[in-house]
Amino acid sequence: MKKLRTLFRLAIVLCVVLAAAAAAAWYWTHRPVKLTAERVDYLVEVGSRPRAVARAMFKSGIQINEDAFVILARLTGLDKQIKAGGYEAVRGDTPLTLIERMASGAMTQTHITLVEGWTYARIRQALKDNPKIRHTLDKVSDAELLKRLGSDQDSPEGLFFPDTYVFVPDSADFDILRRAYHAGQQQLASIWDERDPNLPLATPYQALILASLIEKETGVGADRGRIASVFINRLKRGMPLQTDPSVIYGMGSAYQGKIHKSDLTADTPWNTYTRTGLPPTPIACPGRASLLAAVHPDHDNYLYFVSRGDGTSEFSEDLSAHNRAVSKYILKANH
Repeated sequence: MKKLRTLFRLAIVLCVVLAAAAAAAWYWTHRPVKLTAERVDYLVEVGSRPRAVARAMFKSGIQINEDAFVILARLTGLDKQIKAGGYEAVRGDTPLTLIERMASGAMTQTHITLVEGWTYARIRQALKDNPKIRHTLDKVSDAELLKRLGSDQDSPEGLFFPDTYVFVPDSADFDILRRAYHAGQQQLASIWDERDPNLPLATPYQALILASLIEKETGVGADRGRIASVFINRLKRGMPLQTDPSVIYGMGSAYQGKIHKSDLTADTPWNTYTRTGLPPTPIACPGRASLLAAVHPDHDNYLYFVSRGDGTSEFSEDLSAHNRAVSKYILKANH
């Protein structure tokens, strides 16, 4: 009898202990975790087990108990459902909330926009300035980057399609550039296949170069086709393209916001006043509209254009008409 009473008491104690443990476990799983900031981004690597996930969270600033998290993952059956990717913890999140979010794959996503007309240097700077991008290319040469991309070009200029790219935090800069490169190749290939006949362009790369000139010369979208026609007409006649943005690109850091007459006569591979034909590389990354204009130019006889000062351009078929337009819109504006 005494033995039974002892066993009964032990059972009661055990039940109390288990109940207390269950209550403590429930309290822990439903209590908000402490964060070092209002929002904390963290990355779950491919193949991470619960313990590695807990360590990654703790390292990022989420004060979570590693052992307790592992037990929670196993008891809920979510340990094998956690998906790799970028996630965000916010004030008020509980351990249960966090693990359910990772099991459902509700990843954090952010984005970066590569703007039409940006140079490669500007793109690299935007990647470097983004705190959510992991920087891996600081010591990688342009030649090595092109090799890793599988490109046979000598310059990365113009090869990255301007668009908005969504990514998870801690994505590598190379991964974003790789996506932009392949997007650019796909766009260029599809547009080149539908080009107008009899264009003075031998390769898709030449179309890309021309599109970059159009991009930098266009102030108003409606002018793209006419600007393209000027360049195409000049190429057919063997006339120099005489486009200032290309000259400025060739000047590099020497350009300080103003172009002088002496700059137009200083020869560089990109000086389209001293050299005929297209420059050797693009001068920026063109958008789809400029790519389309390069292979589908307007059909007219324009050989010249000049800015009206409001973003639009005045187009002329001969030099005398062009000189009158320059006198009207440029010389008058400077007096």
